[in-house]
Amino acid sequence: MSIQVDVQFAAQAAHFPTRHKLEGWVKAALAGRREKADLTVRIVDAAEGAELNQRWRHKPGPTNVLSFPANGVEEIAPELLGDIVICAPVVLREAEEQGKDTEAHWAHLVVHGALHLLGFDHLKEPEARAMEQLETEILIRLGYSDPYISH
Repeated sequence: MSIQVDVQFAAQAAHFPTRHKLEGWVKAALAGRREKADLTVRIVDAAEGAELNQRWRHKPGPTNVLSFPANGVEEIAPELLGDIVICAPVVLREAEEQGKDTEAHWAHLVVHGALHLLGFDHLKEPEARAMEQLETEILIRLGYSDPYISH
């Protein structure tokens, strides 16, 4: 498997997952689904997260994860998968509010974002169930608990 992950830290925080962990979570999500891929994981602050969410989803404020698939470039850059943008303050706040382990929440959002880059979605109920099941299987394989069980 030749998965190249460019990790960009564009936010300040007391603790981020390591590049190695971020890459591992991406590779776990792509395992068996994509043999070659180039993608970026960008960790942002609330201001950049809000700007991107407004620009691309027309929703105010930051959200936890955004995925930007690299559609239409397959002929010139077949390995290019896209970008995952994760808003650090939102991840930390959600983990605390939901009583989740912070690292497990980071892992879940990276896996979730990577699956979106592969074309998975959760707009309709059957798609949502399938995506949640796949996320859960990947996270359990990584040693984390089911992210959809309330804590």
